[in-house]
Amino acid sequence: MPEVFDTDVGTRTILAIQLNHMNPAWYQGPPYITEEIVFDEVEIGLCHLTIEDAISVAALNNETSRHPGYPADVVKRMMKARRAHRYTHEGVLRFDRRRDDGEILHPSAGHKQRGTWMVDLYLPTSARQVVAESDFF
Repeated sequence: MPEVFDTDVGTRTILAIQLNHMNPAWYQGPPYITEEIVFDEVEIGLCHLTIEDAISVAALNNETSRHPGYPADVVKRMMKARRAHRYTHEGVLRFDRRRDDGEILHPSAGHKQRGTWMVDLYLPTSARQVVAESDFF
């Protein structure tokens, strides 16, 4: 019998509903008539009770972030590449990786090249690189 591994026991995701209907029947559940929205471990950090809280956190992140800003031409190239190819493994693009030499690899898009999935990377030191998806893990 194959081994089964739990990947999530509910500590890294939240299901929520928006309270944007006047009729209370929308909120009787579960299941709910209104759409349930899933927040993963990244999106949970984007949730705030008030606009003021969201602005305060955004300002603090801006002051303390070590993440490089993307130049406008790089962002345009990233978006153009995403629109040009339908990359089916979107989860690969959600997290940066670190190369053995310490360089941070920022995935921006994916495409197939001779039957192999390739990941387009942004590297602040050399602007762009492409690697096989299997080498990106």
